[in-house]
Amino acid sequence: MEFPGFFVEAPTISLRDPLAQFLGVSKSGMITYTYADAVKLAGHSCPTVAGAYLTVRRGLQHLYGNEIPERGAIEAYLHGPRDQGTTGVIASVVTLLTGAAPETGFGGIGARGRFVRRDLLHFDETFDGIMALRRIDNGHGLILDLDTSVVPFGGEMQALLPRAIAGQADEEEQARFATLWQARVEEMLIRHADNPALIRARDWTEAA
Repeated sequence: MEFPGFFVEAPTISLRDPLAQFLGVSKSGMITYTYADAVKLAGHSCPTVAGAYLTVRRGLQHLYGNEIPERGAIEAYLHGPRDQGTTGVIASVVTLLTGAAPETGFGGIGARGRFVRRDLLHFDETFDGIMALRRIDNGHGLILDLDTSVVPFGGEMQALLPRAIAGQADEEEQARFATLWQARVEEMLIRHADNPALIRARDWTEAA
């Protein structure tokens, strides 16, 4: 698959996964995820996928600071119901990066249930934000919110979008639509990845 060139410039996310180390996937347990990994999972690149990717990244930075985040040691909470809007897309990116999974997740190894990922992802939560992340080891939690209006589509897209959605765009218009669509994603990932206005984070005192 030939991805847009800016994919390789997007921030990466590195974590240590004890399960990967235990099963010999990585001697150190270190795994680095790229935006392309999230796109392969979702099957498309859009502001929602980019936003979820950057939101988890910001959450891990806040929760772990200079430490290496531990995949599988994070509980995740999503504001929306699992079948509402883009919640499912966001959830898939969250699971990819944190290991937190709903009832369908990995149930663990042995009687002690080591490396459990099941029931670490929750939906339909009541906090004011798009998601919350909580470290299982110390209970430190964080509420995160995403405001994609910080990186809006340009005026040209306003005319193209309804035509593309309705299947009325000609070949040239469709190509231009795709270019403008990814240009917004690029703007988010490259120039606004660390913009506190795009992703707001605050401590979640009720997490523990």
